[in-house]
Order: sequence, then C-alpha cells, then structure tokens
Amino acid sequence: MNSLLRHKGWTWGFRSTILLYFVVLIVLPILGVYYNSFSLGFGNFIESISDPIAWKSVLLTLKLAIIATVINVFLGTMIAWVIIRYKFPGKALLNSLVDLPFALPTAVGGLMILLLLGPGSLIGGIVEALGFEIVFHQPAIVIAMIFVTFPFVIRAVQPLLEELDPSEEEAAYTMGAKGSRVFLRIILPSMAPGMIGGGMLAFSRALAEFGAVVLVAGNIPGRTLVSSVFIFGEVESDNPVGAAAVSIILLTLSFAILWLINMLQMRGRRS
Repeated sequence: MNSLLRHKGWTWGFRSTILLYFVVLIVLPILGVYYNSFSLGFGNFIESISDPIAWKSVLLTLKLAIIATVINVFLGTMIAWVIIRYKFPGKALLNSLVDLPFALPTAVGGLMILLLLGPGSLIGGIVEALGFEIVFHQPAIVIAMIFVTFPFVIRAVQPLLEELDPSEEEAAYTMGAKGSRVFLRIILPSMAPGMIGGGMLAFSRALAEFGAVVLVAGNIPGRTLVSSVFIFGEVESDNPVGAAAVSIILLTLSFAILWLINMLQMRGRRS
C-alpha cells in the first residue's frame, strides 16, 4: 500500500485534487469578491467605501470586535487555567461545552441571547428596570461576538499550559519568589503566544459574524449596524458592488491577521 501511495501518479493525483479543492472553494470566491468590487471602476469602489453608512459600519465592527476580543482573551485565559490547573466535579462537561459555539449554528446562538436577554426575559426585564438596554444595542452585539469566538483563546492557551514544566515554578518558589512574580515571569510568557494567537483568530472571526449579530442588533446606521449586516442589506438592495467593496475591507483585514499569526508561529518555532 505504501509503495502504491509513493507512486508518482498517485502523488500527482493527490496534489492536483488538493490544489483544485483549494482553488475552487477558496481562491475563486475570493477573487470573485475582488473582481466585483472593482467591476465598475476604481472610482466607484472609492465611492462605495466612502459612503458614510458603509465606513461607519466598518468602524463600529472594528470597535466592537476589539472589545469582544479583549474580554475573550481575559476570560478565555482564566477558563483555560481553571480547566488545566484544577480538579472539580463537572470539569469534563465544562471542557466539552467550550466547543459548543463551533457546533451550534450562529443563528441559534443569536436566538439564545435574544431569549435570555430580550425585553420579555427575566434578565432583560431586570436590566431595563435599572435603566439599561442590551438587546438591539451595542452590548448585545459584543455578547454575540464573544459567544461565537469563545473557544479560540481557550483552545490556544490550553496546550501551552499542559506543556509548561512544573519544575520551573517549583524552582522559583524554592528560591523565594512570590506567586505574582512566578506568574508574570514564568507562566504568563508561556501562555502569551496562545493568548495572542487565539485573540487574533477571535478578532478575525468577530469581524465577519452575521448569524448571531443580525438577530440581536438594532441595525441602526452608525449605532448598531455592523459590516456583515450592511453587506447583507446591500445584496438585498441589489447593490453587489457596494457589498463587495465593504467585503474586501474585511477580507484584507482577515488576511493580514492570518499572515501575522503565521509569522509569529514560524518565529516561535525557530526560537
């Protein structure tokens, strides 16, 4: 079997299949978006992204994605720490639930947030009584982004904590170092690559979220209209060029983030 797989014909066939898969499902759709963005000329592209509603939706998306990412990095690191360092009843269940956002359709996640925090819910009613509003406002969008990107930081930090040599911490404690110093000098540097990489993936994913956001955002231009919902509205309004123009901004940002992650990983392997 191994000799058959090493045959040049099989090798060429496998490579060709993989390349064809990559081109058809990834490269061509991306090129199609770029082509449609500039199909009516560069001037029309500039006009599309200069539309106040368009660039405000992009800026709002960036702001809310950054907020969701910072929260995810903080909470995700804490949860990864608890899962790896502590033993408690239900630990296996908690570890399994971490990946739930990957398994659920994002629209279901949005519906869960709507039912939990909406005006007719218990929590939503209490919050409204205190003078705050969540659903159909920016906090709901941040919560939706956090939900769909929740596993990235946790799954990136977990293996780093598992690989951390306990003898390094024990040696530091033996030499009289305090817990905070041990954490800052030994543990945090070990977790940092996972926190950065997971945070960047979470940010990239939050930029493009639609299914959960569209159910809980108020879609008010400049206040709750994010890029993904704006793109959907442009397509519905028979303006694919305007939708593609905003799409390539998100695409370019995602490319830059993924490229930076790969560079950091390659640098980490070399060191």
